[in-house]
Amino acid sequence: MKSILYPQSSSTKLRLHVDTLHQLYIEVSGNPLGIPVVFLHGGPGSSCNENHRRYFNPNYYYIITFDQRGCGMSTPKGELADNTSQHLVNDLERIREHFNIDQWLIFGGSWGACLGLLYAQAFPKRVSGIILRGCFLAREKDLLWFTQHGASEVFPEEWQLFIQDIPESERSDLVAAFYTRLHHGDHATQLKYAAIWADWSSKVATHNLSASSSKHKPDDALILKVKIETHYAFHRYFIEENQILNRIAALPPVPVTIIHGELDQTCLLSASRQLAANIPNCNLLVLPDTGHLIEELKMIEALVAATDQFITTYKDSTTK
Repeated sequence: MKSILYPQSSSTKLRLHVDTLHQLYIEVSGNPLGIPVVFLHGGPGSSCNENHRRYFNPNYYYIITFDQRGCGMSTPKGELADNTSQHLVNDLERIREHFNIDQWLIFGGSWGACLGLLYAQAFPKRVSGIILRGCFLAREKDLLWFTQHGASEVFPEEWQLFIQDIPESERSDLVAAFYTRLHHGDHATQLKYAAIWADWSSKVATHNLSASSSKHKPDDALILKVKIETHYAFHRYFIEENQILNRIAALPPVPVTIIHGELDQTCLLSASRQLAANIPNCNLLVLPDTGHLIEELKMIEALVAATDQFITTYKDSTTK
């Protein structure tokens, strides 16, 4: 990670039971008296890492990162029971209550942006601000761009590798085709199709990076990760079609910053534009020569600048 990020700070690690089945892995760092912020990772199925807290000045922020249900170091690993968007939104509220936080800044990218918006609409009084990257709105068009027709036109060779082992009769619904193989296939089938899905995802996400690699080692950890991703995709993220935009008025009247890479082929720039156009006083920043990943230099610079700016905004709002 580039030096523009804040230095690595120590963290407190803990586990929180959110129900009788799921236990979330959480790390807390920064200033306990600072601005509370929660980092929402992408996927679904990904996890947090130690660099994710480096987007926030630890002298001014009280930073909470956690792995969502079934992800990363949360347990049971890969568990799909009681694992829906509604459960994740409620988990966020459970975490907030656990740390006795009145309001916090929502910071998320890709799927994390979607989850952050769902939370902000469900618990608007608990949100002090929103910073989003590469917004995914979980609409049918957003999913089909990635899995059916859209990115397929941009990366035709890689697309053929993605679909070549799926029979023609199943290619009209590739999410269902992969879901069936990953959730009902034998172990060898799961290994094969988890790697195919992950390779396609990686190519689309890293296409603008010269040192990118789109090949994944097929192993059990990858199966669990892709099973969570396809679980959410198959069930259309457990929300109504166009739910976020249809309920845009439910968002709190707080500062909102949206940052999107112009070269992002994973999440549609048009989604962030449409979202920003419907949020009063929203700041949309489109970054040239930048793709989907949080680790890209211009994205790092923009996100750190946004969290630094929010410190001033937050201070101004609390002194009025």
